[in-house]
Amino acid sequence: MKTLCYYISKYMAVLVLAGALLSLAFPRVLEPIPTKAINYLLGMVMFGMGLTLNLHDFKIVFSRPKDMIIGCLAQFTVMPLLAWGLAKAFQLDEALALGVVLVGCCPGGTASNVITYLAKGDIALSVGMTGVSTLLAPLLTPLLTWALAGERIQVDVLGMLLSILWVVILPIAMGLLIKSLWPKFTEKAMDYLPAFSSVAIAFTVSIIISANASKLLAGGMMIIVVVMLHNIFGLGIGYLIGRLLRLGEPKIRAISIEVGMQNSGLASALATLHFAAYPMATIPGAIFGVWHNISGAIIAWFFRRKDNIETK
Repeated sequence: MKTLCYYISKYMAVLVLAGALLSLAFPRVLEPIPTKAINYLLGMVMFGMGLTLNLHDFKIVFSRPKDMIIGCLAQFTVMPLLAWGLAKAFQLDEALALGVVLVGCCPGGTASNVITYLAKGDIALSVGMTGVSTLLAPLLTPLLTWALAGERIQVDVLGMLLSILWVVILPIAMGLLIKSLWPKFTEKAMDYLPAFSSVAIAFTVSIIISANASKLLAGGMMIIVVVMLHNIFGLGIGYLIGRLLRLGEPKIRAISIEVGMQNSGLASALATLHFAAYPMATIPGAIFGVWHNISGAIIAWFFRRKDNIETK
């Protein structure tokens, strides 16, 4: 069982891509499942994240404040502004533009820590950035979405704040609490949590794509290009920021990956909860969820290959 879970988590990108393609080809299979189910799936992923954390992980916030400030400023400026710029440049309609902006305004994704590890980046910085950006998300995600998309669509800032607290912060807090109360139980569960999260993320993406399969097939190529550019530019600008500030290579890699990889599941969940009148707003998050796992695997391979060449 542990071996199976290992391979599921290792090939998460393949699993997510396969789920997306199958749901696009056979959308009726998942039709009975309401899109609101993604909120519960995301909550379970966040609960699992809480089980993997402990209060010691947040010491980096105080021990390395400069790194954290640089990382979080990059997180909440680069991706939101990129999202807004790409939506304008490609003249996306209201729903798709909203979805892209939502992705850009969300905190770092949970998969970023795994990719940073595989890329031989600064894992402590990656975990710290994910944690802090997630804690800042209830305030910054709604405000940034309102600032960048509010002129076209009415944004319920307070409602989004409460949703993030309910879907993200509360499950993480529960995970932290259970880990502190029953450490032996959580230690045994650690072998299975990455696989569980991988399946939940793949299922989330599949539900969203199956619900919008016909619209995606009719005109989805442009939004796929926009999502890919959003992620690639985010990774590149994050890396460039680290270079310009003359940080060490492990830190640069962590910031690059944290900036470029978003909590796209949260973006889709917020679109489902607060923008039901714009169903296509869930699509950018679903596509991002597929693509950033693929690009993350590629960039991790590239960095490891670069290290191998330099050591020869």
